[in-house]
Amino acid sequence: MPNLTTSLEIDLRWLAAIAGLGTLAYAIYNMVLAQARPSGYQSGSARKVLRTRYLLVATLIFIFVEFILWKPIPIRLPLGVQLIVSILGALIYFASLVLYLWGLRTLGENFNASSGFAVRLNQAHRLVTKGPYAYIRHPMYLAVILVGWGGLLLFRTWAMLVFALIMFGLIVRARREEDALARVFGRQWDAYKRHVPGWIPHLDNLLGKKRYY
Repeated sequence: MPNLTTSLEIDLRWLAAIAGLGTLAYAIYNMVLAQARPSGYQSGSARKVLRTRYLLVATLIFIFVEFILWKPIPIRLPLGVQLIVSILGALIYFASLVLYLWGLRTLGENFNASSGFAVRLNQAHRLVTKGPYAYIRHPMYLAVILVGWGGLLLFRTWAMLVFALIMFGLIVRARREEDALARVFGRQWDAYKRHVPGWIPHLDNLLGKKRYY
């Protein structure tokens, strides 16, 4: 049992690491592509902060800090509990990566970088209300938050704990983006916001009985 648990955990962690890094690389690739598109509405210090070189440097610094903090949290669990926690973490982690990629795919050319201090919309930006955006307004941010907590259960390192806590800052970023979308899309945004919750989908939406298009 100990060897089986350890082997399964190692396999899950390797798969999670490969999937996570692959998703990060794909997100960075799309971010670079977005920088080449004509800018539309911008708020805050977007012109200064949301530049490719600054975003890449910030990403590299973040990865370096996570690497430094990649040390196990000194918590010992019974083998059975350890296995359950790891499997639960893996389920949350991989499902969240799928949700993130679904959201990114749905956004398409509407995808752009933002921060808690600045928002930039593309010149040809459209309000996206299909795919996961028909259920909640912030599927990609929710996915990243859940990736953090799923990863914490699976890896149980200080790096994942810090990541999971920091990612709650995406709530502030989401509010910034909503302000920008409200300014650009006005009544269209108001109607969408009334029908679609921010973070937790309505049961009727999930069952297909009621959906915003």
